[in-house]
Amino acid sequence: MSEKRELKFSTIAVHGRKHLDKHELGKPIRSVSTPIFMSSTFAFENADHGARLFAGEEEGYIYTRIGNPTTQALEKEIAYLEGAEAGLAFASGMAAEAHTFLGVCGAGDKIVSGDTIYGGTHALVTTVLPRFGIRTQEVNFCDLGQVEAAVDERTRVLFFETPANPTLGVVDIGAIAEIAHRKNALAIVDNTFATPYLQNPIALGADAVIHSATKYIGGHGDCVAGLLAGKKEFVDRVAHESLHEIGGIISPFNAWLLLRGLKTLPVRMDRHSASAMEVAKYLSFHPKVTWVSYPGLKTHPQHELARRQMRAFSGVIAFEVRGGREAGKRLLDACELCTVAVSLGDVDTLIQHPASMTHHTYSKEALAAAGISEGLIRISVGLEDVDDIIADLRQALSRL
Repeated sequence: MSEKRELKFSTIAVHGRKHLDKHELGKPIRSVSTPIFMSSTFAFENADHGARLFAGEEEGYIYTRIGNPTTQALEKEIAYLEGAEAGLAFASGMAAEAHTFLGVCGAGDKIVSGDTIYGGTHALVTTVLPRFGIRTQEVNFCDLGQVEAAVDERTRVLFFETPANPTLGVVDIGAIAEIAHRKNALAIVDNTFATPYLQNPIALGADAVIHSATKYIGGHGDCVAGLLAGKKEFVDRVAHESLHEIGGIISPFNAWLLLRGLKTLPVRMDRHSASAMEVAKYLSFHPKVTWVSYPGLKTHPQHELARRQMRAFSGVIAFEVRGGREAGKRLLDACELCTVAVSLGDVDTLIQHPASMTHHTYSKEALAAAGISEGLIRISVGLEDVDDIIADLRQALSRL
């Protein structure tokens, strides 16, 4: 018998489902790729079989809003890769956040979130959740004192991104988790920028991880989806008290696209990270750039923390051009290879202006608190040859 040993991440990403899926979805025809079950409903063997499924006495499938074989394969895969007990898939990253918060919080409860987060999340936290009686407060999660002071006896969730969107601030996951657990709250990390390949928040003490799987996990800019991973009891609560009743589910086809994306995640993240480091170094010496924020640079204020928490530093860079918003607009308009578009984690290099695009819902005061200046540019470095990416930025910056 051959000696058993622990598989490496890249191998798990390709073969993980074969070890996870006891149902062996492709068994009848032995398909290597997970089949796509594009069915809204599933037939019962007889009336008693249907009753047993609804009563939870037997495992199986009823209706795709409640569960689907392709979707379940994805949920098991993300749980495995994140080191979690269970996973849950959603129609978008925003759906993942909304369903999670509504699943664990009620009127009078409080969520403390980072003040540097995706603009859609900021709107959810500051505008939508308060309509349900959920109290919210945004603070700087790089300042542990601010976090500690914001937590009260009804705080249920400490939620933050690391690295944070769009400034690339890095939060000490273990320290935040310690505060959360001491206060009987949950530490939930948005791991979108890092992915489970580069960072494992649960291993560092977090209770759960959320992804906008649209980004690096999908990796090709062709599907919108969200993921949650955490303890089974917690994930089941979100499923039964929020997702199944409100219904922000992922389509089986998009679940299959994410399963496909996970197979190449390590290869893509290595390339994104290596190229982003080269681009960040180039920008940091450019006379028309005032500063560059990239966790891989030694000049980044949390560089040492990022080195401890992350395998590599992912593919997103924030930098400020001299001349404010107008200079930023001219830079974007001058790009010939880089695509002016929001989102990130695509094979294409995407460049955008957060203050007027992804973070336009922020007030001037909120932008200032989050460190989002009028001249801030966010670039998601793609899989093109890095020399071509730098050449395009060089010619665009020369026009300022």
